[in-house]
Amino acid sequence: MSEQEQATIRLDQFMKYVGMVGTGGAAKHLIQQGAVLVNGAVETRRSRKLHTGDRVTFAGRTEVVALDHE
Repeated sequence: MSEQEQATIRLDQFMKYVGMVGTGGAAKHLIQQGAVLVNGAVETRRSRKLHTGDRVTFAGRTEVVALDHE
């Protein structure tokens, strides 16, 4: 599957979806403050596109992205 065909989700949307935050606005502020890690590195772009297998860490909680591929 090519890079363009791969399923993605934005970092802020993923955090809201898995319940790490209550709102997209909360995610935006936490990301911009440098409080969120993606694959072990600080990520400050809320629009960062995540792929299956990426690991998002916030406040000691890590979630692994698992997206359906169609």
